[in-house]
Amino acid sequence: MLTRPVFVYTELSPNPNSMKFVLNFELVPDGLSFDYPSLESALEEGKASPLASDLFQFPHVKRVFITSNFITITKDDTNAWEEVLRDTKQFIKIYFEENHPVFEQKTIDTNTLIVDSRDSDTVQKIKAALDQYVRPAVESDGGAINFHSFNEDSGVVKVLLQGSCSGCPSSTLTLKAGIENLLTRMVPNVKEVVAEGV
Repeated sequence: MLTRPVFVYTELSPNPNSMKFVLNFELVPDGLSFDYPSLESALEEGKASPLASDLFQFPHVKRVFITSNFITITKDDTNAWEEVLRDTKQFIKIYFEENHPVFEQKTIDTNTLIVDSRDSDTVQKIKAALDQYVRPAVESDGGAINFHSFNEDSGVVKVLLQGSCSGCPSSTLTLKAGIENLLTRMVPNVKEVVAEGV
């Protein structure tokens, strides 16, 4: 049986405890992302990931985030990346060479990106701006940003920050100086952007 070549390279992220493991193929359909803050969440029905649960077997792994063609792993404070990087990278390479699944089938079946036709004109503009301008930059840092909600009265947009952005010291600055600045200019109804669940 022919196996596809698996290439894994790593990239630092703004969060010193997070490392981006980039693969040469897609892991997740475009626009979807999965954040696992614990082993329990990696086993949860409807979002279960054998890959994430296996990665949690490493004592240094504290969070696993999977999107696009990369996995962002957030480690504990006690281990330096130099001590654990080689083994983690090797594990990921072998995992994919042996064709193990990223997700359980039920996770794939229940998580498809839905465009909501009931979105207001403002919400559609916010989502488009996030997808086009913000998502690529955030993904390049090993994270993801997803629209959560928009309050028409207050003008407040809530977003979910995942991956290396979750708990990153510079994420608040990025949110206020970058994302809020961009959205308030592009979408006049937006007054403020806040992170949900950070």
